[in-house]
Amino acid sequence: MGNTPTPFGFGGVLASLRLRGIWGAAMDLQAVLGKVVREGNLTLRLPGGRVVRLGDGSGPPLVARITSRAWMARIAAKPGLGVGEAYMDGGLVLEEGQIHQFIDLIGANAKFKPRKRRGRLALWLRDRRLQANARAAARRNVAHHYDLFSDDLYRRFLDADMQYSCAYFARPDMTLEEAQLAKKRHIAAKLALDPGMSVLDIGCGWGGMALTLAGEAGAVVDGITLSTGQLEVALQRAKDKGLADHARFSLTDYRDVAGPYDRVVSVGMFEHVGRPNFQAYFDGIARLLKDDGVALIHSIGRPEGPNVTNAWVAKYIFPGGYLPALSEVMPAIERAGLFLTDLEILRLHYAETLRCWRERFEAHRAEVAEVYDERFCRMWEFYLGVSEQAFRHRGHFVMQLQLAKRSGTLPITRDYVAEAERALAGG
Repeated sequence: MGNTPTPFGFGGVLASLRLRGIWGAAMDLQAVLGKVVREGNLTLRLPGGRVVRLGDGSGPPLVARITSRAWMARIAAKPGLGVGEAYMDGGLVLEEGQIHQFIDLIGANAKFKPRKRRGRLALWLRDRRLQANARAAARRNVAHHYDLFSDDLYRRFLDADMQYSCAYFARPDMTLEEAQLAKKRHIAAKLALDPGMSVLDIGCGWGGMALTLAGEAGAVVDGITLSTGQLEVALQRAKDKGLADHARFSLTDYRDVAGPYDRVVSVGMFEHVGRPNFQAYFDGIARLLKDDGVALIHSIGRPEGPNVTNAWVAKYIFPGGYLPALSEVMPAIERAGLFLTDLEILRLHYAETLRCWRERFEAHRAEVAEVYDERFCRMWEFYLGVSEQAFRHRGHFVMQLQLAKRSGTLPITRDYVAEAERALAGG
């Protein structure tokens, strides 16, 4: 899925406080925090009884409490990790309001906080340590998110087709199911498919995209995943739909596929590749495409340029994951000898997708707590919340990159995309 959010931001303010003596009686927390939290209505209760009121009083009142000095110190020492852990383990408690409202308020105020620029050496060292993603590590990382939790968890908040990536809200009144189907058809249209074409689906998830391409467009699809749980579901779904001959699935690393294919599609997988492997990935796309082939890569993008993955997300949600900046992707595409034939930026579509997921998770929270526990529910709430605010307030987006080995493979206007979408919808 690759739904990795930006660093939370609020903890960075607390980190600055420790440099000024966080426990000092003369410390004016309200003045320091007030420089960043300028909008909203937040009351923060600190250990020892101190109360800090933040914002301009607009919006619903929120009251949060840090339960101990030990938690305050942990948050201040490692804010990128500490805020999420504090909420998971009871060190940060919402006494009034919900965690997604708290996260949204902090995200909305992110515009008042200067962005931190990372040095090239720091990025390089972090890449090598956390994002190398060799084959064995890649399988472990995928298993951490997709196989440690039952498919029943994902069914609680995803659509019926189990699409774990950004939907496409072609109309603002679309349901999640309608928007996910629109996403699949939008991608299918950009692939310019003819019946019988061979397609490789890299990171096929539970098989929904492959089954749509096979069932609606008549393609012959090889879907590959590193998740044993997803593979089992995809195989059964293909059998149940009578598409096992046209939608084939296997537990395969994209680096081990022979090819070539008429088309390559990858939705929500590139975020798991890791920056050290960008060149190898796009070299692989070029190798896997026939000379007149087309690829469509659907990935989250970060707006601020090269950066690092939030420590809490890397530890608890997506180990080895990294959201690419477009400026990091383009050089690898160019060196691979591929043409960027179309680029579309989906703004706020993922914020709306995550809102739907969050609301569905909240509706089934009690059931999830029975299977897992309260700590897990708080972890998942925090994950969905910080992800939503990353797209709603911090400029994250989804990029759809259409690539070809020849500049003249596709029509030179985009009319064919809308025409294909109408045809797939039966219009």
